[in-house]
Amino acid sequence: MNFLFRPKNSFSHDGNLLPSLIMPHFNQSIFRPAIFFLTGIPGFEIYHVWISILFCCLYVIAISGNAMILFVITTESSLHEPMYYFLSMLSFTDLGLCLSTLVTVLGIFWFNVQEINFDACIGQMFFIHGFTFMESSVLLAMAFDRFIAICNPLRYSTILTNSRIIKVGFAIVIRGTTALVPLLLLLKRLSFCHSHVLHHSYCFHPDVMKLSCTDTKINSAFGLAIVISTAGLDSVLILLSYVLIIHSVLSIASPEERKKAFGTCVSHISAVAIFYIPMISLSLVHRFGKHAPLLVHTFIANVYLLIPPVMNPIIYSVRTKQIRKAVLKVFLSKLI
Repeated sequence: MNFLFRPKNSFSHDGNLLPSLIMPHFNQSIFRPAIFFLTGIPGFEIYHVWISILFCCLYVIAISGNAMILFVITTESSLHEPMYYFLSMLSFTDLGLCLSTLVTVLGIFWFNVQEINFDACIGQMFFIHGFTFMESSVLLAMAFDRFIAICNPLRYSTILTNSRIIKVGFAIVIRGTTALVPLLLLLKRLSFCHSHVLHHSYCFHPDVMKLSCTDTKINSAFGLAIVISTAGLDSVLILLSYVLIIHSVLSIASPEERKKAFGTCVSHISAVAIFYIPMISLSLVHRFGKHAPLLVHTFIANVYLLIPPVMNPIIYSVRTKQIRKAVLKVFLSKLI
């Protein structure tokens, strides 16, 4: 692969190609790679154009679905409540995740454009991981919303005021972005002298870090600390909130009331499952699946990337009566 990028004067005066070809390029790439190479679906390259149809459909569903959720919550005054404000934050993070990878994923499948330069890769990682951490925080905020609504309903409107929700939104953005800055700066100090081929169709921090030929212990430790302090802590607090919710619901005498209370949590539990299961699976594959087939890496990476943005609008549109009514109202008004 390096042979494709040799300089014009690669041949030495005595006709020996090897020293003049390899050494200058090695000295250059050890400091900063010019580009990385993204990967589509290994072994299915000849079918990339057909596979792109599936990815296009998923992107269209995710983008249009989340945009519709944002639109109906913004325009429908009856949805100006804390639960729907948090849902709009979830749709915003899902949109951000989709748009962060749209160009590179479809570029591979449509035009076989696999190259991405180092700075663009850093930028894409910032948005992918930033929106991922934000979504984790939003799911935690939604769990807190369900906890207050079920366990302390009389104080719901006084606890979750508009000003507090705005502060929560700002805290989610700040938390999701500030932790990434030192992580990505640490990545820029690494040297890359091995293969520059990534396992995914987008830049993913553990994937890029594995290509380094220098010590990555600090990067690994810092990355693990960030994951534990964000998504790890969020998942524990979400689990704790549902333990308290279940305890509160079981104390309700009426079976009808219990069913109604649990029904309000089904959508959120589904959103939590489809977010954390692919995320944990991808982390485990990167940490322990070094010898796993590349196809496994690619499949889990694409599930992690696309399934939550695709499924969240569907789940909330189907399970939430108010959202369903608002969406139908928009479509019917267009038809009339």
